[in-house]
Amino acid sequence: MEISELGEFGLIDRLTKGLEPVNASTIKGVGDDCAVLRNRDTDILVTTDLLLEGVHFDLTYVPLKHLGYKSAIVNFSDVYAMNGTPKQITVSLGISKRFTVEHIEELFAGMRLACQLYGVDLVGGDTTSSRQGLVISITCIGEAPADKIVSRSGAKDTDLICVSGDLGAAYMGLQLLEREKVASAGQKDFVPKFQGKEYLVERQLKPEARRDIIEELDKAGILPTSMMDISDGLSSELLHICKQSDTGCRIYEDRIPIDYQTAIMAEELGMNLVTAALNGGEDYELLFTVPLHCHESIEKVPGVKVIGHITKPSLGCAMITRDGTEIPLRAQGWNPLAAQPEG
Repeated sequence: MEISELGEFGLIDRLTKGLEPVNASTIKGVGDDCAVLRNRDTDILVTTDLLLEGVHFDLTYVPLKHLGYKSAIVNFSDVYAMNGTPKQITVSLGISKRFTVEHIEELFAGMRLACQLYGVDLVGGDTTSSRQGLVISITCIGEAPADKIVSRSGAKDTDLICVSGDLGAAYMGLQLLEREKVASAGQKDFVPKFQGKEYLVERQLKPEARRDIIEELDKAGILPTSMMDISDGLSSELLHICKQSDTGCRIYEDRIPIDYQTAIMAEELGMNLVTAALNGGEDYELLFTVPLHCHESIEKVPGVKVIGHITKPSLGCAMITRDGTEIPLRAQGWNPLAAQPEG
């Protein structure tokens, strides 16, 4: 069987099926944004992300400092998605011969900046040689009170579905960078056309983890029933929540938050705007559900928008278009284990 037939989550499910923890301190293992380990008054959250050159990033247009920053941020985001606080990271690198000490210093400068801004300690790691370019593996350790941790499996019928920020901008930023990469081929003094679209480029190269949303929810006294960060696309993440919570859902096309620059870029490229927002990924916004009685409170939280509601599982998962048509949601977001062309 080809790995691409299963995809990332299918492969994880197959490899970890029947894998039960043997230590009492292991509260939650594979299947969420973080593992959860018991530590007296608080629980420990652990998450790991692997970034490979040529798969997750292209150094033709990704500055090393930005890459270092982003590689740390995506781990912080996983911890915030469990309603926790990131505290430490370890960094492991696979480095090919084409990189100099100065290159790696630039990469680490981005990681150190992210750690400084988010109050996280870089406490260790490993380095080795690589034959396939740059490999970055970061493990982030966070913590949260046991009764405050939010997983993917707690959504209930009638819960409101909420998202932070706007969606699709990071994907449009990637399309813009790829377009300018093609246009620059063979040109010595090429100047990329980013004017008026700086927000899209920033969203792709330098995302932020939504610590502010976690803080605002806490201030409002709102504890989500389920939560994920949007790394693979809204549709994929929402389907994960519904599968693990054994529910269905309805979201509304006209409620999906989209930035003006994202809309303009989609029009330029002749792409469907809503498809980009549903499936683009790498937004690192928070997708979460709250009880229906929190409606008035959640409407007052800055940067959050209600886009739909959870339903009974028998109703399935769908989006209601502007004209009232019901379209089934499909997981068409980023799949790192999809079949890749040879060569």
